[in-house]
Amino acid sequence: MTERRRQQDRTRATRQVLISTARRLFAQRGFAAVPAEEIVAEAGLTRGALRHHFGDKRELFRAVFEEQERDITDRVAAALADADGSWSAATKGLSAFLDACEDPEVIRIALTDAPAVLGWAEWRAIEARHGLGLVIAGLDQAMAEGILVRQPADVVGHLLLSAAIEAALLIAQAPDPRAARVEAEQALLALLGGLRTPSE
Repeated sequence: MTERRRQQDRTRATRQVLISTARRLFAQRGFAAVPAEEIVAEAGLTRGALRHHFGDKRELFRAVFEEQERDITDRVAAALADADGSWSAATKGLSAFLDACEDPEVIRIALTDAPAVLGWAEWRAIEARHGLGLVIAGLDQAMAEGILVRQPADVVGHLLLSAAIEAALLIAQAPDPRAARVEAEQALLALLGGLRTPSE
């Protein structure tokens, strides 16, 4: 192994230790309650390592959020892989997304802290970057199969993803998250059902 490759491996390992440690601490107590000094101490690193790899705690949080979004997208993609047809894929994908949004870690990091730490526009851009492609691909397939009325898939995809994110926020903030989840899922399925072709 070359020295350059060893250095790249060390860099990746250091970044991942910082992300994993920060993710655990942010999930437990939230961004504001976790000082950067605690993150590096827990990770067994120095403040200089944090500065070198991320610049500051906010950028480390951004990396944590990006990793969490990839994990959620992977969960939804796994649900889609088990679906029998595009309508089943849509309903299973929606259910998997809402399942993920009931996870306390997701509630804390993605739905509570991310909008405040990153700002609304950046938060929504990251959400869209990870989930929008799956939504649009599913819509394209359903429209090609005649399950859904032909519409601009990118526009409908943005609207459906926005509705799902709003539903997730409602669930996260509800006094009874389980009841809110049932109501939100029913409403989202009704919205999606309104896009079905009349023969469906």
